[in-house]
Amino acid sequence: MTTQAPTLKNRQFRLAARPVGLPKNSDWQFDEAATRPLQDGEILVKILYISLDPAMRGWMNEGKSYIPPVGIGEVMRAGGIGKVLESRSPRFQAGDVISGVTGVQEYWIGQADDRAAAFHKIDPGAAPLPAYLNALGMPGMTAYFGLLEVGQPRPGETVVVSGAAGAVGQSVGQIARHKGCRVIGIAGGREKCDFVVNELGFDACIDYKHEPVKQGLKTLCPKGVDVYFDNVGGDILDDVLTRINLKARIVICGAISQYNNTAPVKGPSNYLSLLVNRARMEGMVVFDYADRYHLAVAEMARWMKEGSFKTREDVVQGLENFPDALLMLFEGRNFGKLVLQVASE
Repeated sequence: MTTQAPTLKNRQFRLAARPVGLPKNSDWQFDEAATRPLQDGEILVKILYISLDPAMRGWMNEGKSYIPPVGIGEVMRAGGIGKVLESRSPRFQAGDVISGVTGVQEYWIGQADDRAAAFHKIDPGAAPLPAYLNALGMPGMTAYFGLLEVGQPRPGETVVVSGAAGAVGQSVGQIARHKGCRVIGIAGGREKCDFVVNELGFDACIDYKHEPVKQGLKTLCPKGVDVYFDNVGGDILDDVLTRINLKARIVICGAISQYNNTAPVKGPSNYLSLLVNRARMEGMVVFDYADRYHLAVAEMARWMKEGSFKTREDVVQGLENFPDALLMLFEGRNFGKLVLQVASE
């Protein structure tokens, strides 16, 4: 228990309208609200970092999905890391650093065991805090379980991953290498391709901005593709489907190329390749594996400690820069996991 913290001004981004295409400034309402005294069981969290993820675009849309949409007028949903300033719960003490669903704001107040927030304590001494929003957070869990549970790679197989330099892609490739696979990335720009090959250990990378993906796959995957981890959808998915092997597995994680479409989402025109090759295409949602996150974190943290697993974060400063920072995801301007720093540690 702590003494009551003084009232604080909490700046927040609320969803003002459902975007059509790319989110624009008028889709957001930048508010300021005062914090309130805590009730029993509650905590007050100062948010340090917010995770910016492609999935946020889907959360803004009306309609049925794996998670309810953000309501108009609600604080925009986002994962984050924060420090507990005050606690009236036995779960956390003032000074604890925790991670969970904080929203795009400066402070979070509520029940410490709020299931929607899903807060858990993290060790700031074990890794830099932004890494807990990357390999040791939701993107890393997505990569780990998406690849190993859905993709089921075997040693010696060829794994292709799109969005290879992004938050999920960079972890997918490294996990595949740890499991004895040959890994080919697809990324936009020579700098990103050089990074995934020279820093992350991918075997090769196709620069989709400067070479045809289909030709690159033909050159770099002469024996075909056994596992494809798809983060982008669209034309690149179609290209990979032309190169899959018998009993290939395609993991549908995301489709960032389609998220801001104003027309219906484009489906794969080469889907009959699944039939011919008796292949499997399966979607994955990371929340399905929540009860095993700790196992993935333990293995990946061990690799990081050994120096055989690297992360890269692209950190943007200032809560007020949220709208433009989010657009970086969809315009390919980020390099690595995109994180918004709200306050100093």
